[in-house]
Amino acid sequence: MVTKVGLQSDFISAFKELLELDYDAIEAYQVAIEKLENFSYKNALKEFKNDHENHVQEITRLLTIHGEEVPDGPSAKQWLTKGKVYLAELMGDRAILSAMRSNEIDTNNAYERLNKYEDKWPDCVEFLKDGLRDEKRHKTWLEAELGIL
Repeated sequence: MVTKVGLQSDFISAFKELLELDYDAIEAYQVAIEKLENFSYKNALKEFKNDHENHVQEITRLLTIHGEEVPDGPSAKQWLTKGKVYLAELMGDRAILSAMRSNEIDTNNAYERLNKYEDKWPDCVEFLKDGLRDEKRHKTWLEAELGIL
């Protein structure tokens, strides 16, 4: 799946969709954690899931401060992100990690795009930089485990 998050014409719409994408990521990580056999992989993915949960909390806080309506759960796209993991389960841990890498490519792209919005709120700047750093760390770890680097 190629995400459209960050291609919206205005920051607020994109930021709300970023929140939904983080909710989607949490759902996918939960499935992956349940399906993986390797405990080291499970532990790393628990940490990454926690990062996404922190992103949800911060985006929710920022939207609330700015008086915006806050999405309260994943989008319909969650079935695509989770579905990749369910299918990958049939082929083992490496396939699950590969599915999660695919999901992380989307979150990396979304955070990169949100960082480029000129109309972003000043109080979002540091969060978006930190969020992108988290997403890059997730993707880098997955690629290292998969031998893609």
